[in-house]
Amino acid sequence: MSENLALIGAGAMGGAIGARLVETGTALAVFDLDPQKVALLVQKGAVAASSAAQAAQGASGVILSLNSPRIVEAAVFGPQGIAEGAAKGTLIIDMSSIDPTATKDLAARAQAVGLGWVDSPLSGGIPKAATGELTLMQGGQDEDVAKAQRLLAKVAANQTHMGPAGAGQTTKLINQVLCGLGFVAVAEATALAEAAGVDASRIPQALRGGRADSALLQEYMPRYVARDYRRTGRIDNMVKDLNGAQDLARLTNTSMPLTALCAEIHRMLTAAGLGGEDQAAVMEYFSGAGRPLPDTTTD
Repeated sequence: MSENLALIGAGAMGGAIGARLVETGTALAVFDLDPQKVALLVQKGAVAASSAAQAAQGASGVILSLNSPRIVEAAVFGPQGIAEGAAKGTLIIDMSSIDPTATKDLAARAQAVGLGWVDSPLSGGIPKAATGELTLMQGGQDEDVAKAQRLLAKVAANQTHMGPAGAGQTTKLINQVLCGLGFVAVAEATALAEAAGVDASRIPQALRGGRADSALLQEYMPRYVARDYRRTGRIDNMVKDLNGAQDLARLTNTSMPLTALCAEIHRMLTAAGLGGEDQAAVMEYFSGAGRPLPDTTTD
């Protein structure tokens, strides 16, 4: 029998997770400060809650999909927060992407009041949430992570316990370094192909199975070619995560020159007003792409 879950945060990613859960038979209570976002999930079969505390009542697990440590803290420990409504032993599963150090502090505070905590950030975005194929990287105590993996089985195809609280968030930062660099690399390669007169739309097929192949290449080069910027993520969220990776690099005295450049490119795009656009809009950094090569022939 499906267990009752609660979802706090029904934005683009939280909404996709919630939709997948209710569509696969999970009883779900939802709270978000935006009632319109809640209404979309209610139409699919979720139950609206008037507060995070009410959503947590009777739930085996409470999923968070929020945007910063401050918001997570308010949702859990603030007025009408989860800690006021959840029974002892309730598991909080934070699927947000936030700072590992803040996560460790939040987990310790939750455990002090009898609540479990697993940080379970994700990779795969809205498309993989819709098909139940998210990749989750998790931090927490063994028994809590085992429970979280069971509760999230309908939304994830790959769940890995990385270590104690905060280890999932650290792994997500590493994931975002690889993704951020990948988005820029594929966009730059697309720009070169277009400028050189090669049909960039054929490159993913040409490179399939080779060392340069990747899921990111297969998904995003066609989108770059088509200038398809339909939103499945946000550039400003990548800025947040790359900032977090740079903070961790400073803390651990790790040199990350490529990440620094990648972060600056994303900040430039955000400053240009593209922060709310999908990662595909990284192509706009290479807005001169597609110009024909100059004629260098001589008589």
